[in-house]
Amino acid sequence: MLAQTLSFCLRLLRLWGLLSLVKFGTAVDIPANVRDFYDAVRARGHCTNELANGFYSSDGGPNSISPPQPHSHSRASLLTTPAFAYCGNYLGSGMIYIQGRNGALANMDVDCDGVQGGPADDGRCRQALSPDYQNTTAFQSILASYNRNITDLNPYVHSYVVFGNTRSTHPSGWSTFDPTSQGMRPLSLMAVVCPDYRLVYGVWGDTNGDDGSKPMVGEASLSLATVCGGSSVNGNSGIDEDAVLYIGFTGEEAVPGPDGADWAATSPGAFQDSLRSLGDRLVQRVHYVRTGRDGPSSMGRQLETVDAVRMMMAVIIVAGILLWIRMIAMVAQSM
Repeated sequence: MLAQTLSFCLRLLRLWGLLSLVKFGTAVDIPANVRDFYDAVRARGHCTNELANGFYSSDGGPNSISPPQPHSHSRASLLTTPAFAYCGNYLGSGMIYIQGRNGALANMDVDCDGVQGGPADDGRCRQALSPDYQNTTAFQSILASYNRNITDLNPYVHSYVVFGNTRSTHPSGWSTFDPTSQGMRPLSLMAVVCPDYRLVYGVWGDTNGDDGSKPMVGEASLSLATVCGGSSVNGNSGIDEDAVLYIGFTGEEAVPGPDGADWAATSPGAFQDSLRSLGDRLVQRVHYVRTGRDGPSSMGRQLETVDAVRMMMAVIIVAGILLWIRMIAMVAQSM
């Protein structure tokens, strides 16, 4: 009976996973090379080939920095200089990513720009939660030329990344970066590694403007942020930890085009699934050059253990509930 119950529990968990995929989308299994790259970039600490710098990950400060070491600058002085940059350490392999200092990557604010009131709209991007909402994304005209019966990206459905920084009203000195100057193409595929090592595929769908007080980095659509942070994220609440890795891929090969993605999808899972084949090919580019400071961190081993414990606990809990229900049914039948 126990074996039958456990088998039923596993089927129930698989069904739960499929339902979550349809509603919220899901991450894909992270390849070892991508996990190792994530660990190595964080272990290296900072970018040595900055394509553009002077960016912030949060309004409260330029970086999540460690306490100052003896004889170093004070923490206050460290917080006066923006620490985030677009990194070209692996530009020769066709990759651009965002990195801060002392192992920081970037956080994930939620972008709600694009179509509202469309498929999968559950209100988490409503105006009250996203006062800086704009009804268009940066590459709307290109998407319209695909003729896929959609007017723009939908933050509830399309997993897109806000990448690159523009300036229109601020005076000179405002940091900017145009990814196309380094070979990226609009609506090209991007890979995002969440803080817990989940890998999500999306597209480069919008850019950071100069409507705030600082040039910011680290932002993605609601659908992508939901995969990393769960259904509690919304237009006013994302992922604060500077531990999200955003990887952009250069070249025409990275562009799914009108036929390489399900642009007319009505659920996050359907859109993300349509990017899987291209994403799996592009992440084969991901590699790192090992140095004395690079290498997998203990964080990876700890998270693997945590994932295994969580799965075991889920199976035990569901099995206990089902056994309890079966015992009640048996008692009821004997009465």
